Amino acid sequence: MACRELGISIRTRQRWLRDAAAGTVNTDGRKNAVREKPSGTLSEEERARVLEVANSPEYASRPPAQIVAALADKGEWLASESTIYRILREKGQQHHRGRAKEPVRRPPASHSAAAPNQIWTWDITWLKAPVRGMYYYLYMIVDIYSRCIVGWEVHEEETGECARELITKAYIKQALWRSDSPLILHSDNGSPMKASTFRATLERLGISNSYSRPRTSDDNAYSEALFRTLKYRPEYPAFGFESLKAAREWTHRFVQWYNEIHRHSALKYVTPGQRHRGESAAILAARKEVFEEAKGRHPERWKGRPTRNLEEAKVVWLNPEKDGRAQETLTREKRQVG
Repeated sequence: MACRELGISIRTRQRWLRDAAAGTVNTDGRKNAVREKPSGTLSEEERARVLEVANSPEYASRPPAQIVAALADKGEWLASESTIYRILREKGQQHHRGRAKEPVRRPPASHSAAAPNQIWTWDITWLKAPVRGMYYYLYMIVDIYSRCIVGWEVHEEETGECARELITKAYIKQALWRSDSPLILHSDNGSPMKASTFRATLERLGISNSYSRPRTSDDNAYSEALFRTLKYRPEYPAFGFESLKAAREWTHRFVQWYNEIHRHSALKYVTPGQRHRGESAAILAARKEVFEEAKGRHPERWKGRPTRNLEEAKVVWLNPEKDGRAQETLTREKRQVG
C-alpha cells in the first residue's frame, strides 16, 4: 500500500532494501530520481571555459578528441572528450558538419499477416560443396503467418534468374491468382533480390517487394532463424554435400520434416503445414479439451490455475513497430501453465 501511494513498484522497494541485512540501503537507481551532483562535476566557470575554447577560431572546426589532444600538447587540460560532447550537446552546438550526408535512421519495414500467403520472406544461404571454397546456393521462401516453407530450390549459382524461377513456381503452387489480398515479399538487399529480371517478375505477378535495412540481418529474422534450424539438424552434413543432387535430396527431406512433422513452438506445437492449411484451430481445440478433462479428474494438480494457453496468434508481425500494436504476438503467448 505504501508503494502504491508513493507511485513506485514493489520491485523498486526490494532493490532498495536488498542489502538491508548488512545495514545499508541502496541508492535510487531510477532515471528520474533526484541525485546529488558527482564530486567531479565541472563548475559553471569551467563549463563556460570549455564553450569558449570550443567556439574559438582555433578549435571551432575540430572535434573534441582533437581539442583535448591539442590542449594537452600545450600543457592544458579542460575536460574529457565525452564531457565536451555533452556540454556542446546541451547548448545545441552538436550538429552534423561536412559534405557527407548526415546519417539517416531508417525504421525497419513493418508488416503484419492475419492469414497465410500475405507476407513471405526469403533469403539465400550457402551449402558446402565437396571442393573447398565451392558452394551450392539454397533459395528458400517461408510464410511468416504459418512458418510454412512455400518454395525452395538449390542451384550452383546465385542469380536473379534463379530467384525469378523460384518465386514463379511458389506463386503457381500456392494458387495466388485466386487470392484477393496482395502478397508482400520481404528480403535483404542482395543482388538477386534487386535484379531487374526478378523485380519485373514481382511486378507482373502483383507482388509487392519489401527490403531490410542495409547490413541489418535482424530485419529478415524469419528466414535467418529457419536457416539456423536447417544447419543445426543432427543429420546435416557438416563437411559438405557430395553433389548438387545430394544437396537437393537432403533439402527435400528437411522441408518435408519441417512442414509436416516438426511441431513449431511459436505455433503452440502444431506443424507449419497444419497452420498453413487452416487445420491448427481444430487441433488446438481438441487438445484443450484433453487438458480440461485431465484438470477435471485431478484439479489438485493445477492448484486453481488455468490450463495451458492454446489460443493461436491472430496476427503475426514482421519487425513490429514499438507502439503496442504487436502486443498480441509478443507477450500474450508466454503463459504456459499446467
